[in-house]
Amino acid sequence: MSSNLDSFIKSSRPPPRSLATSQEIRDRGSIFIGNIFRATSPDEARKAVAYLKDVIHAKRRATHEIAAWRCMALKANKTGLGGPDDFEVTSGSDDDGEKYAGGRVLKVMQAEGVLDAVVVVSRWYGGEMLGPIRFEHMETCAREVCRSFALKEEIEDSIITLTTLDSILITLREELAQLRTVDLSSPAEGVPPPAEDLKLKKTQDYSSLRDTLDVKKAKRLITARENSIKSVKASLAKLKEQHAMPVDGNKSDN
Repeated sequence: MSSNLDSFIKSSRPPPRSLATSQEIRDRGSIFIGNIFRATSPDEARKAVAYLKDVIHAKRRATHEIAAWRCMALKANKTGLGGPDDFEVTSGSDDDGEKYAGGRVLKVMQAEGVLDAVVVVSRWYGGEMLGPIRFEHMETCAREVCRSFALKEEIEDSIITLTTLDSILITLREELAQLRTVDLSSPAEGVPPPAEDLKLKKTQDYSSLRDTLDVKKAKRLITARENSIKSVKASLAKLKEQHAMPVDGNKSDN
């Protein structure tokens, strides 16, 4: 174990980190727990399994570490510039002595649409044979962590979208503020004066979304940002239109 631990400590990369852990399932002395790690290649998947087995579970080794992985890989002789057709899903599994178990975990991953991840279901044997029900326990653990992983992926995508929308909104507000300083004595007709919701704001902190995994809230925030952008764009268009109109006093007499 020490050699494995030393290799992870000496590595320049951070050790694999479990992104979700299932609840324990106990049945007649046996214990089942699922974990999911990010893995973009079979090699990364195997390293995560080794880390779980030889470091995290070193003091209390599991009887079986059943693993399955699905990774989006670049096809041979492809550059990735050709679009989705340049990629393919590479999958695999490891029963670790529990015949057929790895395939059952892999089927759960496929059903849940999880990619670039490895799921490990650890089993500590309790001394009594469980029969086919053991596969149901493994699938339950795998399904729980797969769904947690998918939620986290959706939240991360939402945060990226929100950050992009915030940047667009700040830029538009800055442009609107600059136009409004051109002629404060005669504001453009139909354009609302500066309001609280148009003040420039600092980058938002979305850490609470990561903590709560509240996808519905994230979607509401995205909708609100999109509506704000539409509103500011409308104000900008109106203001630009008013500034583009010729002033009566500058018109030439015919």
